[in-house]
Amino acid sequence: MAEHTLILLRHAKSDWSGHEGDHDRPLAKRGRRQAPDAGRWLAANIDAIDLAVVSTAKRARTTWALVSDELEQPPKTRHDDDAYAASGGELLDIVRHLDEALRTVVLVGHNPGIEDFAETLTGDRVPMPTSALAVIELTSTWDAAGRVRGRLRAAGRPPTSAE
Repeated sequence: MAEHTLILLRHAKSDWSGHEGDHDRPLAKRGRRQAPDAGRWLAANIDAIDLAVVSTAKRARTTWALVSDELEQPPKTRHDDDAYAASGGELLDIVRHLDEALRTVVLVGHNPGIEDFAETLTGDRVPMPTSALAVIELTSTWDAAGRVRGRLRAAGRPPTSAE
């Protein structure tokens, strides 16, 4: 049985048509349609989420807002500058500092870091297109994440069982 569950969520499709800087880029229409699907999947398959750690980028914040609108009980949300454009190693550092009382955490971020991070945790390549989820069970403490291989429970858009 998992000690912790980490759910990785890549932001939905962003809109490159404007002149916004990377941090301020909004979601595309397709992204606004995609994100609620991830929320409905979480609502149907995950019992409870204790915390969402969300990149401060507009596209990540908007993705999480659309996803969490589909949840019966949205979790507390922490917007984290360190998650913006973070590498897999930087995401690992965020997770290793989570409070042990948290059982299930969603981390909303960007590629290539989120894909690299999923591979670091599971040992498997986990493709993370926009709005994709990866549900990873950890049998370790948060601060030991990456030292003990996690089990990929489901991944994709929409997620399918990895077993």
